[in-house]
Amino acid sequence: MKYKDLIKELTLEEKASLMSGKDYWQTQNIDRLGISSMFLADGPHGIRKQAVASDKLGLNAGIPATCFPTAATVANSWNVELGEKIGEYLGEEAVAQKVNVLLGPGVNMKRNPLCGRNFEYFSEDPYLAGKMAAGYIRGVQSHGISACVKHFAVNNQEERRMSIDTIVDERTLREIYLTAFEIAVKEGNTMTIMTSYNKLNGTYTNENMHLMQDILRREWDYKGVVVTDWGGSNDRVAGLLAGNELEMPTTAGETDREIIEAIHSGKIKEEVLDACVDRLLELIFTTEEAYKKHHVEFDIEKHHRVAQKAAEESIVLLKNEDNILPLRFGKKVAVIGDFAKDARYQGAGSSIVNPTILDHTLNCFEESGIISIGYEPGFERYGKNNGEKVNHACALAEKADVVLLYIGLDEVTEADGLDRQSMKIPKNQIDLLNALYKVNPNIVAILSCGTAVEMPWIDKVKGLVHGYLGGQAGARSILRVLSGDVNPSGKLAETYPVRYEDTPSFLHFSGKEASVEYRESIYIGYRYYDTANIDVLFPFGYGLSYTTFEYSDIQVTRDGVTLKLTNSGRVAGMEISQLYIGCKSDKIFRPKRELKGFVKVFINAGETKTVTIPFDDKTFRYFNVKTNSWEIEEAEYNVMVGSSSVDIRLMDTILVKGTGAPLPYDKSKLPSYYSGKTNDVTVEEFENLIGYKVPVPTWDRTKPLGYNDTIAQCQYAKGGFARISYHVVVFAHWYLRKIGKRETANLIMMSIYHMPFRGIARMTGGVANMAMLDGILMMVNGHFFKGLRHVLKERSKMLMDRKNVKKLAMLVGKKYE
Repeated sequence: MKYKDLIKELTLEEKASLMSGKDYWQTQNIDRLGISSMFLADGPHGIRKQAVASDKLGLNAGIPATCFPTAATVANSWNVELGEKIGEYLGEEAVAQKVNVLLGPGVNMKRNPLCGRNFEYFSEDPYLAGKMAAGYIRGVQSHGISACVKHFAVNNQEERRMSIDTIVDERTLREIYLTAFEIAVKEGNTMTIMTSYNKLNGTYTNENMHLMQDILRREWDYKGVVVTDWGGSNDRVAGLLAGNELEMPTTAGETDREIIEAIHSGKIKEEVLDACVDRLLELIFTTEEAYKKHHVEFDIEKHHRVAQKAAEESIVLLKNEDNILPLRFGKKVAVIGDFAKDARYQGAGSSIVNPTILDHTLNCFEESGIISIGYEPGFERYGKNNGEKVNHACALAEKADVVLLYIGLDEVTEADGLDRQSMKIPKNQIDLLNALYKVNPNIVAILSCGTAVEMPWIDKVKGLVHGYLGGQAGARSILRVLSGDVNPSGKLAETYPVRYEDTPSFLHFSGKEASVEYRESIYIGYRYYDTANIDVLFPFGYGLSYTTFEYSDIQVTRDGVTLKLTNSGRVAGMEISQLYIGCKSDKIFRPKRELKGFVKVFINAGETKTVTIPFDDKTFRYFNVKTNSWEIEEAEYNVMVGSSSVDIRLMDTILVKGTGAPLPYDKSKLPSYYSGKTNDVTVEEFENLIGYKVPVPTWDRTKPLGYNDTIAQCQYAKGGFARISYHVVVFAHWYLRKIGKRETANLIMMSIYHMPFRGIARMTGGVANMAMLDGILMMVNGHFFKGLRHVLKERSKMLMDRKNVKKLAMLVGKKYE
């Protein structure tokens, strides 16, 4: 241990106290030994450090910071160097705001388009997500502070996320859901990892010895700190045994006492606690050094320009019929859509950034050179019908050569803690589009949202520009693409299905009660669509340009692939060449092709460049469940290079020597997986894959409610008080939506309805403790007065204990003075 001598000077109580937060965002300090508090702040795409109320969940605005494009947006750039540059600027701002740990990036897979937090994640592909995350981490940590990759792991739905049990086979866990984390640890060298709320195959992730010890600590040799998601600790002692150093936020000393009692009883050896303290001290002292070495201010304008560059390179041109774009000089455009006036530029929830500058479309037209004849909102932002606005918009559209229609999803549709209800864009926006089409078919739609949407209306637009959530400079960036000042180079980091029912997890998302089964196994995203031959709207890796590129002269060696790439058009541009690998053997089920490399190249018009994409340790591997290790199957492999997952331009084969591992599967028992058609796998076949009986996916309504049951389950509680409370919550949610308070309604669902009871103790910063929670559960389970007496008794006891602790702390302080 690095800090062995210092740890010897700490009392047991002090060591235990370091394992939990001091308040909502800070860790505990021990001034007598020079151990300072660390500040942890949300920040996947910008620093969210609250100026006040740092001891509470807080909905107040954060200190102004640059709002960069979200991860889902920047992933479309396929530019790892750009991700690293964004990380550098995020790290600089973190140092300026005295943030030790920046809580991001998020690398969870986009298993399903409806996950409410997809805007905060990179991709449906683990290789792309991992490489982008590693770039961000290197950039952030270049300033000496820590990035924190999250949420470890298989956190792919928001509803019931604090109690859901994710059932997934080991191979899928390793190949799909952990690979991005592996790259973040090994290539990004992240100093901190955040565990997810959910269970993994029956055990909470931060207590899961297989995940935390076998894989993270031993296989990946991770030496850094693990922190819980906020309120994500279930059993503090089990978490500590698994190597989860830091619990956030504070529990006002309650879990510190649990750790102390566990050591006194022999449940935990003190050496285990010491090792956790040692890792935490390393993080504290390392990040503290950053403030001594780096400048404490940042250039707001310069950072804004970097945010603009990131947005420009991440915009995806999805349709360009009749080359309607870029807009020709002199064309008169009508600007229609509420999102043109008030840009939709970031997601909602814990990642909300208070931007330093905010560009809006209507303020940027003059410099763009585009001639606007006027603006009409056209629709109500939150879905209400308004015929008058439609009529005004149509009247303006009739006078224009081209209509720029700004549509998308509103701020409360995509949110931390909630999943979307459908893949559709609000009906009132589509009604507007249909009306505009009748008076002017020259429509260019500008789409703003952080995830995939259905587009049954796509034939009504000639141009489609997807800006995703482009950050504070996104509006100006989109105009630069429309005008032709910027040649779009983004490509989709996720597949856009024709309809939601086509998605492989359609029948098993989200888990509605106790568990969610990942029956589709490794076949998520393009791995499913390409293998099962399902038509999609836009494939993974797709994106148009104002120029064209030709591929030629593929050369495959043991080290990688080289090819010639020519810009055959009239303007300079960037092309993303994508390397896919497909095994020709059918002995082990696999997707038709998998992304194993990519490179983004700038090429002038008429120029040819030689492009190299190297192989690495992940190119040919698969996880063998019999040997419990990564293996290579000896076989011939298709080596494919393309402009998207379906637009393969060049192909060759290579024979690869294998590791000689035994075959992991009985093919006859897994017909769906060998065909790739895994959208409707039977429970029997899924059990053959995972090797055990799946747990009952529904709540047990016969048992009393306990710590990990949710408020939603009060609907069938024995106590009338609980059932009434449930209906009050449901009514409050309905009423708030009815009167337009959708953000508050969402907060009720996230922080009350889907919250497990233990969250009352874990998320309130010491207002309630687990002993008081026992009384609340008595009330819920039909013993109202007995429970109420218990709550009042334990609250009095808790307050008295705190007074005694304060007195003791004062005495100890005087002793060391």
